[in-house]
Order: sequence, then C-alpha cells, then structure tokens
Amino acid sequence: MTVAAILNGKGRDVFTEPSTRSLSEICASLGGRRVGAIVLCDEPGVIVGIVSERDVVRAIAMEGTDALSHPVSEYMTKEVTVCTEADSVTGLMALMTEGRFRHMPVVEDGKLIGLVSIGDIVKFRIAQVEREAHDLRNYIQAV
Repeated sequence: MTVAAILNGKGRDVFTEPSTRSLSEICASLGGRRVGAIVLCDEPGVIVGIVSERDVVRAIAMEGTDALSHPVSEYMTKEVTVCTEADSVTGLMALMTEGRFRHMPVVEDGKLIGLVSIGDIVKFRIAQVEREAHDLRNYIQAV
C-alpha cells in the first residue's frame, strides 16, 4: 500500500503557517487545531520548515518563555524529510521510526499536497489487518 491510500482516506488538506509567526502564535495554532506539528510555508505549497510540539518544548527548555516571542523560523526543522504519494506505507513507517519524527509532508513536483502522521499510518495499518483477518475468516468458512 502507498501513501496515496492514506491521503485518499483522510483527505489532503494541510494547515500551514508562515515562518515569520512567533513561537507563541504557533503554539496557539497547535493547540487550537489540536495537531502535533505545523508545516511552514512562506509561499503557497513551498515548504520552508516544520515545527512540532517537541520543537516548542526544546525552545522553551533552552531559552525559557522568552522563546515564545521569537519567530518560529529560529526553532523550526529546516531540513524537512518528505515523501510522495507513491511511497510505501511500510517504508514510511521505517523512515519515521528511524528519524524519530511523527509527521511527514507529502509533496508532488516540490509542492505540498498532504501530511501524514504516525497516527494516520497506525490507523490505516489496523484497518488493513482487520480487513485481511475478515477476508481470511470468510475464506476459511467457505472452504
């Protein structure tokens, strides 16, 4: 299965913010939208970074609450690992586990077209395993 299957199920809408926002504003967006990461784009679809809850905690741990008034660009991950719709879900799980991150932007022709989280992947895999178990039960009953 591919990333496209996940996006087809969950949708392709991605909330983004510009990298000029303050860390405080990003915190408000993370909390208000109940998400764990925000993709940062200064132009539509062009990724300049990503910021997660972990980045916020790290910034406050290093600089105290003064960090909240600084631009998020000071704390964002600038080298963003991305995937495409054609990438396998299994490969994505391995990459996210190895890199120890929970969100990955999906790009096509260098433009942001979606976002997948480890939660999306787990949900997808559980549904897939349940379907396979159901199909096996039906097959065994038919034999």
